[in-house]
Amino acid sequence: MNVYDFKVTDNKGNQVDLAEYKGKVLLIINTATECGFTPQYADLEKLYKTYKDKGLEILDFPCDQFGHQAPGSSNDIATFCTGRFGVTFRQFAKIDVNGVNTLPLYAYLKSQKGFAGFRKEHPITPVLVKILSKADPDYEKKPDIKWNFTKFLIDKNGNVLQRFEPTEDLKVVEEAMKKAL
Repeated sequence: MNVYDFKVTDNKGNQVDLAEYKGKVLLIINTATECGFTPQYADLEKLYKTYKDKGLEILDFPCDQFGHQAPGSSNDIATFCTGRFGVTFRQFAKIDVNGVNTLPLYAYLKSQKGFAGFRKEHPITPVLVKILSKADPDYEKKPDIKWNFTKFLIDKNGNVLQRFEPTEDLKVVEEAMKKAL
């Protein structure tokens, strides 16, 4: 089993077979438009423009499970992302990444790479640790997605290479992407 075994819905309601991405390096992200990490959209778009001709695809899955930070419809979210950040990478329908309605793709991703830990130097790390520890003292031991902008790097064969938490420096993500390409 790999990422190519899944079908998902894009932000226009079309069914997408992830097998269409065979031979590409993928960065799969759960996003939100009203999050402290939302400015990452601009840097992700730069990465996409830099590497798309070399085989990179970014797959954006909005998720409203963390502080109700992705309000609105899939169309509202797409309009915001294209208007504010010039996003051109593919966007999908809003999903759940945890709980009973978890998108099967995300259940698979989490089964392949569990929580990687927050980067201690990031200024938002203490806030996230406080929120998550209060809700679940054992949060670090569980593979659940912890917050918006968690990223999964997928190789050209559909295998999950790495998971990056939202606090990870995008330069680290870029270096791993370059190796995968």
